[in-house]
Amino acid sequence: MRAKLKKVLVASVVAAVTPALVACGGGDGTGSSISPNAHATQTASVAVSSSSSSSSSSSSASSSNASVSSSSSTEAPSADVPAGYNLAWSDEFNGTGLPDETKWVDDSASNTYDPANGELEYYTSRNIANEHMEGGYLYLTAIQQQATGQPNYDGQQYTSARITTLGKASWLYGYFEVRAMLPCGAGSWPAIWMVSKSVAWPAGGEIDIMEHVEGTPNTIFGTIHDTAYVSGDGGTTTVPTACGAFHRYEMLWTEDSIKIGVDGVYYFTYANENTGSNQWPYTAPQYLLLNLALGGHWAGAVDDKTLPESLVIDYVRVYQKS
Repeated sequence: MRAKLKKVLVASVVAAVTPALVACGGGDGTGSSISPNAHATQTASVAVSSSSSSSSSSSSASSSNASVSSSSSTEAPSADVPAGYNLAWSDEFNGTGLPDETKWVDDSASNTYDPANGELEYYTSRNIANEHMEGGYLYLTAIQQQATGQPNYDGQQYTSARITTLGKASWLYGYFEVRAMLPCGAGSWPAIWMVSKSVAWPAGGEIDIMEHVEGTPNTIFGTIHDTAYVSGDGGTTTVPTACGAFHRYEMLWTEDSIKIGVDGVYYFTYANENTGSNQWPYTAPQYLLLNLALGGHWAGAVDDKTLPESLVIDYVRVYQKS
């Protein structure tokens, strides 16, 4: 998620933490219905536990991100799946509590302040207040909260979540589809992206399937980063309901190109120019990351009144040729 500037990706994952954190105070082209009711958790003291699996997110605290009124989608593929591609991996988030540990790990190892991106969040590990499944959806939630005493804590005033498939699953080529509803508050920076599991950035390449910032609320960004395009080569598309409605964020990765789109329409293509690995390092597996960042040089100032808010994910599906 390095649309403008880059921070170093730390591949290792910190073990789950147990002390308490003290609080500081119509998509898919069809206009999916949502409810204005609050869903996210914000309490005076939020407990963190690596073994927690209860759905403790039923707090009545208010949130600027609407909760979902309909049940999660079925496992039938969308019409956008290319012919000849079959489901290779998925998560429908139909459970409760924390995400499935057989599929996801938390990236909470790179929390010290980095001036490159200038983000303001602290990514917690296995904290049900920042990541939980409920009603067939995954909520990655940003909260105004200090993480005093936690590993790598660097004075951030906010907590959030970044989950990855590192060490669980990675893919070389395929069609990737994530159905999600984005947060709308000032300073929010949700991202769906992929990086190499074995080669350091930027030589291993990065594929940003979706990035969004509140300053341009109707704009979705798709970006490629590699040695040839360290600052990024990408495109944008206009999605008037990017905030508050579900859309399908998609990427088709083949030997010849990477195509990034929304709801079945590709708006950016990065072609293999056959000039070498600087321009096309996309010959090795990459893993997937989902996160909700706050602030930074691109996303701008955070409006605390909009918190807590969530990136809501209906499903993640990966299809590959038979």
